[in-house]
Amino acid sequence: MTNLEFSLHLNISFICSMINTINDFKNVFFIGVAGTGMSAIAQYLQGIGKEVAGSDRYFKQGEYNETKEKLEAEGIRCFLQNGEGITEATDLVVVSTAIEDTVEEVQKAKRLNIPIIKRSELLALICKSKKTIAVGGTSGKSTVSGMLFDILEHAGLNPGFIGGAGLISIIEKGKIGNAKAGTGEWLVIEADESDGSIVQYHPEIGLLLNVDKDHKEIDVLMDVFATFKNNSKRFIVNQSHYLAKQLSQNTQNDFSSDEKSDAGYIASGFRQDGLTVGFTINNVSFSLNLVGKHNMENALAATAVANQLGVDLKTCAEALKNYKGIYRRHQVIGNKNGVWLIDDYAHNPVKCAASIEACQPITPKVIAWFQPHGYGPTRFLRNDFVTEIAKALRSSDEIWMSEIFYAGGTAEKNISANDLINDLKQLGKNAYFVEHRIDFLSAVRNHFTSDCVLLLMGARDPSLEQFAKQVWEKL
Repeated sequence: MTNLEFSLHLNISFICSMINTINDFKNVFFIGVAGTGMSAIAQYLQGIGKEVAGSDRYFKQGEYNETKEKLEAEGIRCFLQNGEGITEATDLVVVSTAIEDTVEEVQKAKRLNIPIIKRSELLALICKSKKTIAVGGTSGKSTVSGMLFDILEHAGLNPGFIGGAGLISIIEKGKIGNAKAGTGEWLVIEADESDGSIVQYHPEIGLLLNVDKDHKEIDVLMDVFATFKNNSKRFIVNQSHYLAKQLSQNTQNDFSSDEKSDAGYIASGFRQDGLTVGFTINNVSFSLNLVGKHNMENALAATAVANQLGVDLKTCAEALKNYKGIYRRHQVIGNKNGVWLIDDYAHNPVKCAASIEACQPITPKVIAWFQPHGYGPTRFLRNDFVTEIAKALRSSDEIWMSEIFYAGGTAEKNISANDLINDLKQLGKNAYFVEHRIDFLSAVRNHFTSDCVLLLMGARDPSLEQFAKQVWEKL
């Protein structure tokens, strides 16, 4: 156990008798408030009447920060990460797993004897205050959470929402888009398995989309999701996914894209026409302004849950017809000179392959660029990346990679993205390495045709959003 984990354990033990519900504190401070998971909870608490403040290492004197601006517009006070934001009036300090014990705010909170709690512990407290739907799985959590929120909102249930990415429909209102404090009884959350925090939630409904090798080996993931099932009052799984199917609680509550399945919700008749898809769920027609068969499964999952809450299938279809998507989840930036630019958060082998395949019905050629994140994860998933991407690529398609994103720490830098590219070349694929992504567009330009997709993939690196904008401007 690290010093931070030990100190947090002591603090969490200390607050157990003091803070058992979200009504037991008023003034809360987030260290690392600009992070996606942290900002979502901060906005939610502000929306239900808490006094919220926070700091972040990305907040710098005299520098514009869009997240800071949007948080402050919600009434959340933002500070430099120097300790000035924590006072004796602070009831609770929240930290993410990335915050180290040496951070000044952690030290100051200890000196002032202010309880410190992990983000996931606080989310577990929030979940106790609502009827919660926790969306789990190694792929599709953000999209399904967003779809389900939109369906329940359209149905007049006014749900709460704490997600892992921004809903475009909320972003268009000038907000970050990853949270809303609804007045209804239901709360939709994205439950993360990568840090194990999913086992802390005890939802009214647990939803399992899939189980694929990502941050952990399959046997570890299955143990984590089994605990998630046991903690859920009702558990709904994807019957068309072999591993998820093993954790089924009641087949009639489950969903599947296999027409021969005996699941209660069946999607069939998938078709993709350019940038839209169509299909039926239990003989009711659905259409989405999205691409890929995986988005049919995402819509099916959200519909299965909503219908079990009393929303009829036609209402679900109406809501999803107007669904605008999740930020950086296969987001179509636009078309210039016959080149479609699409930006996606895909970062594990299955997601990257699905993202490439979703683009293939759009144009005869897909040029995919990927920036892996983390030397450890890339080394762990090297063979899986090569296998899945190789299977997805057509003879006309190309895969490009730039060097692994390094977020700091003590990782061994004994692998390169070029190693994956060389593996793919050995399999006869059109694979290219451009070490620095700033050089990517000039290198790839001669590979464009008058009808192709340029797909950008990557996660964790906060500058990827800006990179997509730069590519679009220079395309």
